[in-house]
Amino acid sequence: MLAAARHQAILELLQTSGSVQVSELSERFGVTKKTIREDLEKLEEKGLLRRTHGGAVAAEEEPEPLLPLQIPNTKHVKEKESIAAHALRYIRPDDIIALDAGSTTLEIAKRLPNEPLTVITNDLLIIRELIGKDRIRLVVPGGYRQRNVLIGNEVLEWLTRLNVQKLFLSATGVHEKYGLTVFTNELIELKKAYMASAKEIYCVADHSKFDRAALFTFATLQEIDILITDSGLPEEIEKRYQGGSVKIERAV
Repeated sequence: MLAAARHQAILELLQTSGSVQVSELSERFGVTKKTIREDLEKLEEKGLLRRTHGGAVAAEEEPEPLLPLQIPNTKHVKEKESIAAHALRYIRPDDIIALDAGSTTLEIAKRLPNEPLTVITNDLLIIRELIGKDRIRLVVPGGYRQRNVLIGNEVLEWLTRLNVQKLFLSATGVHEKYGLTVFTNELIELKKAYMASAKEIYCVADHSKFDRAALFTFATLQEIDILITDSGLPEEIEKRYQGGSVKIERAV
């Protein structure tokens, strides 16, 4: 089993049982205890668990589910609403925008006025939200359904040919070292295809995602034009990230 798959399996076990033991994981995966300890150390560095004597327990704040949900993520709703309201400042009539799959981008969709605008998205929840807004030109890439997201190789090639003015991107974790991360490998190429087609890239992430990293990196912080978060982000963290040449805006 590859390390990434083992890491994901460890996190799944933590989600169901709350704790794991090095000896049990070593036997389960057929690797040495030293390898398991290294796995736990890497996951702790990403803020995904807390190591204990002989094992590990779930992080104080549980990571987001390993796959996109069929219902919106209900954590930090007020913060996501404020981020969405702030993001709307950058959207103008007749813009061509892309909304990445995610609960914060869904909040953006809810607030979009019914006016001439082209919206590209692969998120079924966002599609459902925008169908009733008849003045918005809704563009759906297609593909096959993975929970509430449409993915597929044909989609990736098609997306790179588009002229997207503004992309609103989601992430599971925002980290100085690991950049923007997600748990599911299937979403990486889709996000990269969106980024390749976009002139301006805005990442929308609430404060709880900072200093956390999921399993897979899909972008560096330097690839983002503006990172929009909420007022709950501590000033010391904001200054630290701003020092790394990342432009951060806090919604109020």
